[in-house]
Amino acid sequence: MPLHVPPAPAPALRSVLAALGSPTVVREAPTPALRSIQGPLSPELPLPVHVLDRVVPSGSAPYTRLAGWRFLIRSGDRAVAAADTRLTPDGWVFSHFFEGPYLGSTERALRQAEAMGSPFQPRLLSVPQLYMLTLWLHRDIDADASAGTLQPTDVLVPLAPAPPGIAAHRPHQVADLVPVLTLRLSPEPLLDSPAA
Repeated sequence: MPLHVPPAPAPALRSVLAALGSPTVVREAPTPALRSIQGPLSPELPLPVHVLDRVVPSGSAPYTRLAGWRFLIRSGDRAVAAADTRLTPDGWVFSHFFEGPYLGSTERALRQAEAMGSPFQPRLLSVPQLYMLTLWLHRDIDADASAGTLQPTDVLVPLAPAPPGIAAHRPHQVADLVPVLTLRLSPEPLLDSPAA
């Protein structure tokens, strides 16, 4: 398999397992699919979730930060929900369960990435200002998954639903997609201001 899924921090995995083992947490989760499953559930495919904080137009690497780890929750051979964890001053803790379109879209993008035939370290990259989530395929498979910078040859696969004008599930090299994001994230000039 060309995808080299990084191991999640052990406390993050333990926090998800504890949440799955708690009938109260599962019952109160806003995930009908998770609540309706009878049988074992397992957290799989841990992906570090990085947030794109800002794009620097000067051509230097965009600034990202690790925001958490996401696990796909499987029942048998299908994902029924996802679980997010976050880092607190006391360590990794369970954040919440969820379901929705990004769940199936993530699985589809992972299958796409496997079919590419190149070795990648899969990560998720969130662009909050655009309500956008991408599968980030980092070329350095031995890199620390909690750190790292977007490299020009890394691949981003926008997940569905993608923002208008950006095709979901179409792989882009970072060098090609970041200029589009830069335009989208740049503040528009005021009508009364002189052109720069």
